Amino acid sequence: MNQRHLARVVSLQTLYQIDFIGLLDKKTEDSREQLDKIFNYCLKEFSSPSFLYNDFIKKLTLGIIENREKIDQWIKKFASEWPIKQISMIDRNILRIGIFELIFSKETPPKVAIDESIELAKRFGSETSGRFVNGVLGAIFEQLKGSIHEDDPPAGGEV
Repeated sequence: MNQRHLARVVSLQTLYQIDFIGLLDKKTEDSREQLDKIFNYCLKEFSSPSFLYNDFIKKLTLGIIENREKIDQWIKKFASEWPIKQISMIDRNILRIGIFELIFSKETPPKVAIDESIELAKRFGSETSGRFVNGVLGAIFEQLKGSIHEDDPPAGGEV
């Protein structure tokens, strides 16, 4: 398995656990401690101290957490027929990874970000997750051509 792909898997594991217990919506000192515990647990369980991409995992995961509200606005706009809470937790967090890499991170080429998210969806999601993730991220990519790292959803319509 590609090392950066493994890093995305660890990030997904972390985001899923945080989302599962509802920690993303809490902004207390205790929630920050819980977040750190979950993050460190996932690093220990699914990675190793010598893993070269632990910094990438941290940057990806914390970047998603810090930008979650903006990322979720992108999801709402481009998966408008699905209220965000009705999107499966795994698909929702895979979309967050893909959108973060497409829009907020300049490290990953856009097509790689989309392909990696589709692979995560096929591996961890339902039978239709790959198509769903591909559709949403593909639509975002088409909308953003030429301005790929803007961090606000495009104008036009309610978000």
